[in-house]
Order: sequence, then structure tokens, then C-alpha cells
Amino acid sequence: MYIPSFLDYLKFQKRFSDHTVKAYENDLVSFEKFIFEENDIQYWKEVNHHHIRQWIVELSENGIKPRSINRKISSLKTYYKFLIREGQVELNPMSKVIAPKQSKQLLRVVSEKEIQILLEDIEFPEGFLGLLHKTVISSFYFTGMRLSELINLKDSDVDLNNKRLRVLGKRNKERFLPITVNFQEELNYYREKRKEISTVEGDAWFFVNAKGKKLYPKLVYDFVNRYLSSVSSIEKKSPHVLRHSFATHMLNRGADLNSIKELLGHSNLSATQVYTHNSVDQLKKTYNQAHPRGEKK
Repeated sequence: MYIPSFLDYLKFQKRFSDHTVKAYENDLVSFEKFIFEENDIQYWKEVNHHHIRQWIVELSENGIKPRSINRKISSLKTYYKFLIREGQVELNPMSKVIAPKQSKQLLRVVSEKEIQILLEDIEFPEGFLGLLHKTVISSFYFTGMRLSELINLKDSDVDLNNKRLRVLGKRNKERFLPITVNFQEELNYYREKRKEISTVEGDAWFFVNAKGKKLYPKLVYDFVNRYLSSVSSIEKKSPHVLRHSFATHMLNRGADLNSIKELLGHSNLSATQVYTHNSVDQLKKTYNQAHPRGEKK
């Protein structure tokens, strides 16, 4: 019964995105359904750490990966902090819950060569649709922005005179992204062609479909996946892979970690340090290829 109040707290006080709030809701409703059906429990204050461990075991046996389980545990931790603050529970059962360990996996990225083929050699459809697809893909790779940030980019956020984009990241945190002269020209060309199919009124969305309507996530995901599939064999092909590729290629070419952190809009450096693993992996490949006694496989 307290979940709706908690979700309002996340949305209006913490200013979490709709997507994040929905993820919290799904995690909590799923936990509530399991714990109340499997145990003779009617109230959240009756839940203890044994019940939570029982739920974790159930998730694991159903094939849920440790990464997803840890996200659900994080949702519960935040919820219990809220319940304690509101005086609904006195003890936090999450204090005795240990999250399952998850293996560290290298982020899979598109290579620089594959990006070059994608942006220079792949033939996009003629007309506005092809231009939109190419400009969106370029935007992900040239800036490292998130899918939600790109979709919500407004016309006034694109400052071509000063060669920068203004984006609102998680929790509405504002940041400015620099753009190159070539990408500036690409965005300007797109903007001019967009005028032929859409009348910009007020502070309109920058990226629109052929009917002048705002893009939606699945549409963007689908065509990005399709184009990446034509140049890369990596398992996951999504807008976020282009964001990973942006950060990894920048790091490989000498960018410092703090700069990448600011460009990506991470709140702390630990979130950005995952890209150093990719950089070390690249160094190993270079070493093995160049050293006379390297493992050339």
C-alpha cells in the first residue's frame, strides 16, 4: 500500500525518469506478490531478511542473472530507506542481505573500422528517412548521449553557432556536449531538410519522424540495431553500444577518464572506470600483435 507513495517520491522529489520509476515499480510489485503469496504475511513490517533471501534464491533458480538480481535488491534497499523515513518500519531487513557476486565482463563495442564503414560506406535510404537514420547514429557516436537524451533533445538545445548540444541527463542534470565542425554541418543539413517536412513551432523536438512527430525508443532501437548488424557481429546491437564505443574509442586515443565522465554525464568516476577494462584489453591486443614473442592468434 506504500508503493504508490514511494513512486511519487521518486518521481517528484528525486526527479527520477519515468523509465527508472517504472523499473522500481516492477521490482517492488514482483517482490510483494512473491513474498505475500509464499508466506503468511500481510504487512511490509513483517518481512525479514530470511524472506528476502528466499526471494533471491527463487530469482536465481528461475535463471535471472546476478546483475538483474542486484538491481532488484537495490530497488528494495531504496524502498526500505523510504519506509524507515516515513516511520512505517523500524528495522531494515536489507542490512543483512548480501547481494550475489556478478562476473566482470568487458563491454562489447563496435570497432573504429566498423564505425567508419557504418558512417562512410553504408547506403542509407534516400530522402528524409535515410538522413534521419544517419544523423541519429552519428549523434550517438559523436556525443555518447543516451537514447532518452537524444529523443528528448529540443531544437533550442542544438546550438550550432557555438558548436555544442545541451542535454538533460538522469535526474534532469544538465550538461553541454561539444561537436566537431563536420558534425555541426551534418546537424545543420538535417535541420534544413527537416523544415521541408515539419513546421517548427516553439521549442520543438529536434529529431522527428517523416510525419514531424517525436521519435519513440523502440523505433530508434530497431533501426540502430539493423544498421549495426550490417557492420558488426557483436551480440548486442543497440544505441547504448554506440555510447560504449564512443567512450572506449576516446579512452584508447588518450582522453582522460574525468573528461569522459563529464561527457557521459556520470555522477561519479566509478561508473566510468568500466571503460578502462576495454582500454586494457586493447593494449593486450596491441602488445600481442607488436611484440616479437606475442601471442598472435
